[in-house]
Amino acid sequence: MSLRQPYSVLVVIYTLEGEFLLLQRADDPDFWQSVTGGIDEGELPCATASREVFEETGIDISQQQLRLVDEQRCHRYAIRQQWRYRYQPGATVNTEYVFSLCLPKRYPIQLAADEHLSYLWLDANQASAKAWSDSNAQEIRTLASKLAHNSR
Repeated sequence: MSLRQPYSVLVVIYTLEGEFLLLQRADDPDFWQSVTGGIDEGELPCATASREVFEETGIDISQQQLRLVDEQRCHRYAIRQQWRYRYQPGATVNTEYVFSLCLPKRYPIQLAADEHLSYLWLDANQASAKAWSDSNAQEIRTLASKLAHNSR
């Protein structure tokens, strides 16, 4: 296993009805999150986002003709101490690129059992409260606000 670069993606998946998908991490059951994953060397963030959505949920963006949106935002945060061994030496801060995926309805989710234990579809308030990271919660609130504005 090669060490990770300190770059990742966050993909917030939600429905037109305002339901947000959260995944429960297998290595920390108190940690709920949207789809996330490290960017492989030479990989573009949008390719990482598409790959991680498929690996973590079974949703094939291109086959289903869905639209992955680059939100043109990124967050920087300290890498949790217990995860630093996974990263290149000296990496203490991760840069996370934000994407979103709006589904017309709930899709069946096929979890990667080695990564996640369970999933939930929640409204924006519940999802932002349950999301472990502040950046994840913030992005859920931002997308919920956009969704509400667009449905007027």
